[in-house]
Amino acid sequence: MPKRSGKLSLGAFLLFTGHHVAGWRHADASDSVRLDDFVQFARIAEAAKFDAVFLADGVAARLDEAGAAGHKAHNGFYPFEPITLLSALAGATSRIGLVATASTSFSDPYNLARQFASLDHLSNGRAGWNLVTSGDTGTSRNFGHAAPIPHADRYARAEEFIDVATALWDSVEDDAFRRDRASGVYADESKLHRLDHHGRHFQVRGPLNIPRPPQGHPVVVQAGSSEPGKELAARTAEAVFTAQQTLADAVGFYADLKGRLAKHGRSPDDLKILPGVFPVVGRSEAEAREKFEALQELIQPVVGLGLLREHAADIDFARFDIDGPLPDLPATEGGKSRQALLIELARRENLTIRELYLRIAGARGHWQIVGTPTQIADQLEERFVNYGADGFNIMAPTLPGGLVDFIELVVPELRRRGLFRTEYEGTTLRDHLGLKRPPSRFATPIATPIATAAE
Repeated sequence: MPKRSGKLSLGAFLLFTGHHVAGWRHADASDSVRLDDFVQFARIAEAAKFDAVFLADGVAARLDEAGAAGHKAHNGFYPFEPITLLSALAGATSRIGLVATASTSFSDPYNLARQFASLDHLSNGRAGWNLVTSGDTGTSRNFGHAAPIPHADRYARAEEFIDVATALWDSVEDDAFRRDRASGVYADESKLHRLDHHGRHFQVRGPLNIPRPPQGHPVVVQAGSSEPGKELAARTAEAVFTAQQTLADAVGFYADLKGRLAKHGRSPDDLKILPGVFPVVGRSEAEAREKFEALQELIQPVVGLGLLREHAADIDFARFDIDGPLPDLPATEGGKSRQALLIELARRENLTIRELYLRIAGARGHWQIVGTPTQIADQLEERFVNYGADGFNIMAPTLPGGLVDFIELVVPELRRRGLFRTEYEGTTLRDHLGLKRPPSRFATPIATPIATAAE
């Protein structure tokens, strides 16, 4: 296959003070607890013409990780609920996409479809939903479950959830609201559609009580890389946020996922693969290494062990020799792909437990690059032109400094190579990503119009 050309996509993954687990201790890191902080971050990314900002989320505080909670900036604590925050950022920005994480495991499709439709309207077509499932014990207990929902059941619910959500976005056709003052007709009832959905997990009448989103559907992003996750993404996702350590793994994942699209009547361009990348940039290689080591020195062992516990079956690693090899781990009902990635990384590089947590302290299993602008651009270009990625979600080590470093040092090099835009060419997130606007499935009447008030 010939090497590809064209431009790659860039997202800014905004996580608190930055992505390094000890980044909050760095003297230059923002506290990231005010709206003004996130407005600043979003405007920095928008000025650089990034496709989107991306927010993670969770609905449990992790306080039982062998004392790590008091030493970490994250541990399930978020300064804002992400859809609320992005609604505020919609008014503070004008072009950059706004992607929020929301779980299908402990939400209902009607409310979530309504929230993201609202965000899409408030932002004039810039909303994206990062669909995840929730497999951690703390979240499960916050919603009445003594243990995590089994992995297969979570994905079965997610499959039904996304079908209902997209049908709700379609249930009000684009031209349903006539608002004809002369005739007194506000809405064309033939263009308002009931779902009358009766499934295993949800019973939803419909239609949505908000006009159809400007993008038709907010862009659907997914992050699962397990087998059920890849199948769900191949059928329904429009962008995938993933983690691969090597070029070979990235190319393999890309070919695998894109190769699944045809059986769902989709083309390769209908899905963008956007791996996470954690860049530490210096004007020289020595400066980059110095920056990285300064962050690594801030890691406390209790935090490193807690990080492993978070990503590997909730095992208390303090029970093992921290300078010994990673033990065999039991299967998990949590994040299967991330646990497998950590095990493979430890085995491939022959890492001790301490070396493993130091290895993932910045990127948490995502791709980590430390080097000069040229070195980092070389590696991003290599993955892009060899079909290992359609773009990247930038995981700055600290905020705002790490993001500014990448924008000021690496982005100009990507532009010099013709790999990244100099101006936005459209106004919506779909425009930025080169995704088609989906038509309403109800545009040709196949569903029962909503009942009138008299009925």
